[in-house]
Amino acid sequence: VVWGLPHVFAIFMIVAGSGVLNVASIGSVFGVAAYKKRAPLSALLSLALLAGGLMVLMLDLGRPERLIVAATHYNFTSVFAWNVFLYSGMFAIVAIYLWTIFERRFNGYTQAAGIAALVWRFALTTGTGSIFGFLVARQAYQSALLAPLFIVMSFGWGLAVFLIVQSALLAWNSQPLDAALRRRLMRLLGIFVAAALYLVVVQHMTSLYFERQGAFEAFILLGRGGGAVYATLFWLGYVLLGSVLPLLLLFHPRFSTERGCLAASLLVLLGAFAWLFVFIIGGQVFPLDIFPGFTARSSFGDGAVASYVPRWPELLLGLGGIGAAFVVTTVGVRVLDMLPHDEPAAGN
Repeated sequence: VVWGLPHVFAIFMIVAGSGVLNVASIGSVFGVAAYKKRAPLSALLSLALLAGGLMVLMLDLGRPERLIVAATHYNFTSVFAWNVFLYSGMFAIVAIYLWTIFERRFNGYTQAAGIAALVWRFALTTGTGSIFGFLVARQAYQSALLAPLFIVMSFGWGLAVFLIVQSALLAWNSQPLDAALRRRLMRLLGIFVAAALYLVVVQHMTSLYFERQGAFEAFILLGRGGGAVYATLFWLGYVLLGSVLPLLLLFHPRFSTERGCLAASLLVLLGAFAWLFVFIIGGQVFPLDIFPGFTARSSFGDGAVASYVPRWPELLLGLGGIGAAFVVTTVGVRVLDMLPHDEPAAGN
């Protein structure tokens, strides 16, 4: 297992960092006034999450000099090399986007910068999904559905992060959130969660259609051959707690409160980590089928399910990335006027 728990945290923050910018895109690109007020906070969270996720990836290299090699030697047939430019380009475009928002002389360029950020983040999330989609050696991955799946999941994860941070910051500054706007954001999150669940179903149905994928799907979905942990995390963590229950909270009128919104957002993030653990770790522990139609046996554990138990340094590294994103967000909100200022509608 080469990619462990730190990569679960890193991929989550990178994908969520792309998706959280969706709030700014709705305001700047499509001209929705209520979302325009949230564009600065959305862009700040995007930078913070990307910084935290990339910090985890860099520290997980183990040796700092490897970063110099990655920055000076490029293999342009590798998706990893593409992502180096996608990540650095994302930082630059979002920084320019924030500049056009805060500098009145450049307010006229905000929409153009927003469109550039919208296009670039689609490319970034496509590249992140393609890292796995192009790995033909791992039968758990190698699917063209992973790119659109990562894009849709980024919308839900990013919006869930935004709703939690927005509620915390508004409460911290004793500012109210308009109830009608909260319901709109909750419905939007529900649509993203449902779309992601649909694509996950399509992905597994597609894999089940191919005979060679049957053993892996039984491993992940039914827990056969030592996959009980991954099947439990998938059905209980992602499907039930991370998708079905949030959809109930998001669309049922009884739960359209601030607590219901926070509970649904937290469950969506819980489901995100459960799905990523199953997808990343479960896809690696399943034995490689190097010689189809033949049985390979050696002292290297060929044909055996690998064992992986996260260690506490890995957990601390992942939590450190989230902590770094928290620090960047807190400092940014204190230094610049990033918070939305709403006037509650009559009767709210």
